Amino acid sequence: MRVLVCDDEQLARDRLVRLVDGIEGVEVVAEAANGREAVLAAQRVHPDVVLMDIRMPDMDGLEAAEHLSRTEQPPALIFCTAYDEHALDAFRVRALDYLLKPVSRDDLDAALTRARKMTRVQASDDDSGEKSTLRRQHISARTHRGLELVPVNDIRYFLADQKYITVRHGGGEVLIDETLKDLETEFGDLFVRVHRNALVALSFIEGMEQAPAGHHQLRLRGLEDTLVVSRRHVAGLRKVMQRL
Repeated sequence: MRVLVCDDEQLARDRLVRLVDGIEGVEVVAEAANGREAVLAAQRVHPDVVLMDIRMPDMDGLEAAEHLSRTEQPPALIFCTAYDEHALDAFRVRALDYLLKPVSRDDLDAALTRARKMTRVQASDDDSGEKSTLRRQHISARTHRGLELVPVNDIRYFLADQKYITVRHGGGEVLIDETLKDLETEFGDLFVRVHRNALVALSFIEGMEQAPAGHHQLRLRGLEDTLVVSRRHVAGLRKVMQRL
């Protein structure tokens, strides 16, 4: 069984690696110092299990678990943390187990035994848990380069086009398979609806103007192209812009 160990403290990682090395039939295939590194490493090494801390810089373990659960073959997740107040959130992102530090060898062995019995398909198909209500700090997209993580605060807009959503950000754009409605629910305080097919980041709005054709369009900081504002959203957008 292939294991990825993720903890921002080197000593904690070293201890988990030693514990895993002492368990027969299990090997550590990668280490990571935060959630972002764990998500990217998982795409390279395809672990069966991720041992994950929760409180980490850049991306915490709960958000990393959310991204990992969206991959084609999600690994089993076992949280190893010093804080027990995150247990409910951990199981909302379908964690297999939740171990408190210092993790004992017996507890880790028992958790890995449970993971060995659960296939990746069973883990990904388990809808019995409560849906996660955690808000992501990144959007994950599968591209020809693998999994890309786009910081939410770098996104200019979400634009729906049939089945997929175009995510326009500072470095270009990616496609994701989500719904505009779900994105609006999750990020409604950061983005505003300007059209039935578009959500725009409030922090990048420069102004709204009327085009020669008669419709309104929105200018965004750092972008040459504009977005069409539907007639039904003009008044509401004006009110939002007055508060910016």
